[in-house]
Amino acid sequence: MATRDRPSTVTPVTLRLRRTFAAPRERVFRAWTVPEEMKQWKAPGDMTTPVAEVDLRPGGRYRIHMQAPDGAVTHRLVGVYRLVDPPKKLVYTWRWEDEPESGETLVTVEFLDRGASTELVLTHELFPNDEASRKHEAGWTACFDKLARVVQVR
Repeated sequence: MATRDRPSTVTPVTLRLRRTFAAPRERVFRAWTVPEEMKQWKAPGDMTTPVAEVDLRPGGRYRIHMQAPDGAVTHRLVGVYRLVDPPKKLVYTWRWEDEPESGETLVTVEFLDRGASTELVLTHELFPNDEASRKHEAGWTACFDKLARVVQVR
């Protein structure tokens, strides 16, 4: 019996996270865009960020390396800024350089002024499946825990 090939229809998965940080949005935006500050929080858990390079303008590129504590594993993340609207919004592409098969996704970060605090709304979209979205949700959540410590007013 013959079968027909049908084009697969994959519905991209979107992840949306909200978190309020006890810092003004200018401070949170700076932590999100200044390489020396990004190195303090831009890798989940006990991973570190030995490389953070930023060309903060539409069309500008960024590069982030996330490294395991033993130094054996490094995940390389690259992308291009599509929108830079300080201190309100960032839109950029996201691609794992060492996993080209995972494709490119899109990140939108909104920094909402809540007086002495900032509500951050992160939308990470175009995941190929729920599993990829869940992995990134865990990573972002762990990074946000570090970010909260970086931006806290001392």
